[in-house]
Amino acid sequence: MLYYLLPPLESMPYLGVLNVTRYITFRTAAASLTALFISLVLGPWMIRKLRDFQIGQVIRQEGPQSHRAKAGTPTMGGLLILSSALVPTLLWADLANPYIWIAVLSTAGFGVVGFIDDYLKLVRRSHHGLIPRYKMGGQIVIGLAVGITLLILAEQNPPLYNTRLIFPFFKNLIPDLGWFYVPFAVFIMVAWSNAVNLTDGLDGLAISTFGVAAAAFTALAYVTGHAVLADYLLLVRFPPAGELTIFCGALVGASLGFLWYNCYPAEIFMGDVGSLALGGAIGTVAILIKQELLLVIVGGVFVMEAGSVVIQVASFKLTGKRVFKMAPLHHHFELLGWSEPKVIFRFLILAVIFALFSLTSLKLR
Repeated sequence: MLYYLLPPLESMPYLGVLNVTRYITFRTAAASLTALFISLVLGPWMIRKLRDFQIGQVIRQEGPQSHRAKAGTPTMGGLLILSSALVPTLLWADLANPYIWIAVLSTAGFGVVGFIDDYLKLVRRSHHGLIPRYKMGGQIVIGLAVGITLLILAEQNPPLYNTRLIFPFFKNLIPDLGWFYVPFAVFIMVAWSNAVNLTDGLDGLAISTFGVAAAAFTALAYVTGHAVLADYLLLVRFPPAGELTIFCGALVGASLGFLWYNCYPAEIFMGDVGSLALGGAIGTVAILIKQELLLVIVGGVFVMEAGSVVIQVASFKLTGKRVFKMAPLHHHFELLGWSEPKVIFRFLILAVIFALFSLTSLKLR
């Protein structure tokens, strides 16, 4: 909105400085700071309201005993994250850009699925929310909507988007998936939505590692839309993708603001409304900027967490034995004797390493 309101005022005396609002870098910083401000200001109010309505976390009985004390902590804080991220995006981004609307609506859609899941948990006073097939079904529907939309864009306007798949480290390996791109896009969004959801088990773990991944994608979105940088790094250039830098910047600001209240010991939890939405957001951005496979490196911590669950379930069903003391992986280390803050900070260090490696690998082709 401000993208359209402020530039016309630059011709007025003493307001020429408003010309900076035309630049993606300025608007990204502004969106990030706006998101941080909204989160910090609304945080105490939301925590108080969630307590008033007795919207508290239900703890799994089979989890680590140290988590029992967290029962009743306000949850559904993902509403704060979504408000803090989406409002600045709508304020500072170019709303004529289709990429922005795809990212915003996809994130909101995954958030709705998570909200329903959280609501049912509260009503039933159980950690069981939506029936898994309904939850997965909702995620698949959103993924299909995004995938089909992108396929239409690719067919009607190839310079705006294409269905090619870029392999990190291989500059000439770019197969065109055609119609198969739709189920591939669905898989990416559903997988990452659930991966972030599985990581959300310790105070500040999911939001801190997500913030690092979002920061990496802020840089990736910028270079994807930049003519010189995209050519230098041998990336597929989509000029409209540059506007996603603002969306990613808002996600970073919202993550920092929420972490202020979610760090150990947490005053509020994000719930599925937050974790599913954030996972869907990062998956959608990766698809839009054609870095679907690089996402595996950027979000290495999420891959580890989701992979530990897959391995645990497969091992138990096939052999009757468990590989980990408990899955997801962060609980395994807790049961090994690591304190919760130690698990969180060590996973955060890994997240930074993965993000840095993903950025440095861009020229390794």
